[in-house]
Amino acid sequence: MRVLRFALAQINTTVGDIDGNLKKMKDAVVRASDENADVLIFPELTIPGYPPEDLVYKAQFIDSNINALKELADFTSSYDMLIFAGFIDREDDIYNAAAVLHRGNLVDIYRKIYLPNYGVFDEKRYFASGSTIPIYIYKNVRIGYNICEDLWYPDGPGHYQASVGDAEVILNASASPYQTGKQEFREKMYSARAGDEIAVLMNCNLIGGQDELVFDGTSTAYDETGSLIARLEPFSDDFQCFDINVETVFLKRLKDIRRRERKTLQTSPFPIKEFQIGGKQLPSAAIEKPPFVNELADETSSIYRALVLGTRDYMNKNGFKDALIAVSGGIDSALVAAIAAEAIGPERVHGIYLPSRFSASISGEDAHLLAKNLGIDMHELAIQPLFEDYLKTLEAPFQGKPFDTTEENLQSRIRGNIIMALSNKFNWLVLTTGNKSEMSTGYATLYGDMAGGFAVIKDVLKTVVYRLADYINCENEVIPRRIIDRPPSAELRPDQKDTDSLPEYDILDRIICAYVEEDWSLEAIVKDIGDEGLVKRVMKLIDRSEYKRRQAPPGIKITPRAFGRDRRMPITNRYQA
Repeated sequence: MRVLRFALAQINTTVGDIDGNLKKMKDAVVRASDENADVLIFPELTIPGYPPEDLVYKAQFIDSNINALKELADFTSSYDMLIFAGFIDREDDIYNAAAVLHRGNLVDIYRKIYLPNYGVFDEKRYFASGSTIPIYIYKNVRIGYNICEDLWYPDGPGHYQASVGDAEVILNASASPYQTGKQEFREKMYSARAGDEIAVLMNCNLIGGQDELVFDGTSTAYDETGSLIARLEPFSDDFQCFDINVETVFLKRLKDIRRRERKTLQTSPFPIKEFQIGGKQLPSAAIEKPPFVNELADETSSIYRALVLGTRDYMNKNGFKDALIAVSGGIDSALVAAIAAEAIGPERVHGIYLPSRFSASISGEDAHLLAKNLGIDMHELAIQPLFEDYLKTLEAPFQGKPFDTTEENLQSRIRGNIIMALSNKFNWLVLTTGNKSEMSTGYATLYGDMAGGFAVIKDVLKTVVYRLADYINCENEVIPRRIIDRPPSAELRPDQKDTDSLPEYDILDRIICAYVEEDWSLEAIVKDIGDEGLVKRVMKLIDRSEYKRRQAPPGIKITPRAFGRDRRMPITNRYQA
């Protein structure tokens, strides 16, 4: 048997925190050495963090990242293992790259070939593409290495590393952000690659929140049949060290006639360069550390964990100590408060209830009960006196005009002023509570309930809000049942309900998914929903609300297409579907 011990270091890096990222990498090197690992893999762009965006235009940033790589290489001089560390390489241009280190020596630099330029990715804006693919012969095992998108192409570098370069193990470093259903898709794709190439495949994915993005980790490994043999913990820093018998790859390939025929016909479009590293000695033949498969959470649990991780990292990485939430007694603010308490601890979360004359007494009762259940402190300030002052001040210009959305929005903007004053005075980050259904249709007040620093559930549809609330309550009633059961209301006029302005949320969310996330035509949506007038009205609301969304705070992406980086629509736009 030929057995190698691989270590996957699924670490939470921070963009621009080069020293902090380097320290985490050094700690992982020490741990891998303590566990006698032969090979150590880090996620994509480990040293500078991902995505660095326009930081790459700063020469000093590139230099600091390269100097950190040199420091890492010096640090590894006494460790006998092959290490793959992501960094930004610079020569004639800059590259999304990885350094291959062994005993302090820079063996090679791999440059990412396929640069994603869709959705939230803009890598062609920043990086040049690599052109050469490597084979590293280490302890008598042939290893191929590539970065993230390189593996998503069936005829990409991994294919030629295995089919032409005879790589028995394919290593892939990635920074693949979370969205619902993506991990299942990734695992099917990785499994297919491993099985098709008859190679062991390992993917080390980034973990952590970065602005709107959440990276879920969930790094995996597959044997030469495509069977999943390892999965690291989702949404958590993790480290797994395990033994792989590479001889089974050779034995399976011997029986595959198709591979022999393909090999005689194929040539690689990418030049292949081989590296002999550390001699040809055979490693230990014993399987002492088998891989371990962590459980993959269901969709609702995964969404919740993504929101918690994204909130925690946004606050902690940006230096915010405490959070402030306007708790209304409704389900959206209840969900945001619960997520915040889980993310940073209830002692760091502050709620404020801001009733007007339209606020139902049960709203206040439920808001205070929620705070008690979560263990967060709660303040209450009535906005009715301020609202009356506003109405008195505006009495002359508003004379003869009926009460309408103007007065409704005034209440919301008074609340916005108060929460932002508290934010300024106490350095608390305001977490806004608007959901995707509201953001889509503009059912939110600019400079009112949209005021704040981070929008936790900005990409969460209202129907999913209810699912998350039930999930939080699965063991104990954290969110009072009455909050979940009551018809949602903004409480800005007498007896107001959301359905006065919007369709039922199960219908609305189906339209939003079709129009915003899938780009369905009017005809296709009408065929699904059955009410052309309703569909047209919702589509018009979505189109007309783009200017509001441009002024909204950043929020966590959890769907295949979120507002902002994912969906970039012009505000000035006369096209009608």
